Parts: sequence; structure tokens; C-alpha cells
Amino acid sequence: MKIHLIGPAALALALLTGACSPKFNSLSSTEKKAGWQLLFDGKTTNGWHTYGQPSTRGWEVKNGELIALGTAGHEGTANDIVTEREFENFELSLDWKISAGGNSGIFFNVVEDTKKYQTVYATGPEYQLVDDIGFPEKLEDWQKSAANYGMHPPSRSILKPVGEYNHTRIVVNKGHVEHWLNGVKTVEYQLWTPQWEGLVKNGKWKDFPGYGRAKRGRIALQDHGNQIWFKNIKIREL
Repeated sequence: MKIHLIGPAALALALLTGACSPKFNSLSSTEKKAGWQLLFDGKTTNGWHTYGQPSTRGWEVKNGELIALGTAGHEGTANDIVTEREFENFELSLDWKISAGGNSGIFFNVVEDTKKYQTVYATGPEYQLVDDIGFPEKLEDWQKSAANYGMHPPSRSILKPVGEYNHTRIVVNKGHVEHWLNGVKTVEYQLWTPQWEGLVKNGKWKDFPGYGRAKRGRIALQDHGNQIWFKNIKIREL
């Protein structure tokens, strides 16, 4: 028999449910013991700056979300942001949603040396974020969400509709990399193997000598001229 709660009972249940729900941009005691650290405090852009710049531009924090305003490319600007810290072996976890037709990415092992590299993608491998369905151009498989952009296509698509949050995990451990999307492992590869070197030499990155060479570096989030929202950005060093 179904019981329909109304009035005070329904309110009490809602409050109880809300009280048990995890808070955005926070760590549980279990996560803290496991070594997780927040990369976004939900209130400021502390810990981040625009690549090659002293502070952030083109991003805002609102309602606990870190938002790319989609202004990259206007007047020659590049607004990709990078962490103040560098990482080597880690597990990165975050939630994101993208605007209709949008395109973005998460990078790791980014080398911030503007005299050698003008962009984050010149050095850092990319976990692709894109509106697979509504993107205005035909996407190659290696351009779809959760791909290792330009290198390895995702094994399957489990992307949520535009406007809904997706959950991403990236694990990097001694050159072994895993991409996860909404609880499913989509890509797995080993950096610097003969197979990997062959993909670099014969693919999109053949003219980028610094691509994927660093053993450690910064995490980066891309503003590709479209709005994208991030929250619950956390990392655990391995």
C-alpha cells in the first residue's frame, strides 16, 4: 500500500533527506582520511589562475559553481585556467555540465612556460568535454566526451543531456591513465609506450613537441568560447 505524505510529514521527510545529502564543494571525514583535497572552495577562484597570467579572467563563481563565461577567443583572449599546484600521480574527481553545442576540456601535466608553449594543449593531454549531440559540426570519435582528445576515443557514450551534471574521474599513476564518466571507464592508456608514441607521431599532435612529455604538471580547465559549469573539484595524490 502506498503512503502519501502531505503537510508537516512531507516537510519533515524533505528536511531529513536534505540533511543526509552531501554538500557541494566539501569533503566528508572519510574523504579527508583518504587524502582528498578540494581544488575549488565553492566561493572563490583561489588556487587557480589563467594560464600565463597572475589571476583569473573570463570565469566567475556563482551558487557554488565555477563557471567559464565563454569569452575565450574574443579579442584574442585565451582564458584557460590552471591550478597553482603541480601534480604527478593522482585521482581527480569533479562534476560538470556544458551549454548547448559547447566544447571544453580538462588537462593534466600542463607545463606553464609561456616562452615555449602558448597554450595548455601544447603540453597537457586532454579529457574531452563536449555536447556530443548538439555540437554544430560532425565529431570524430576521438573528439567526443571522455575521449583522450586526438588520441583515444571513448569506449561508449554515457553522457547526460545538456543541462544535467556529469561526473568525471581521471586517474594518473606512473603514466597509466584512466578516464571515467558517470561511473563507467571510457578510456585507458599508458603514456610513452611505442603505441602512444605512434599515435602522437601520426596524429593531431605531431607538430607539438612538448605534448604529453611532462611527468608532472598543472591541472587545467578550458574556456573554449562556450559556457561550462564545474563543481565538487577534488584531488587525491597517489
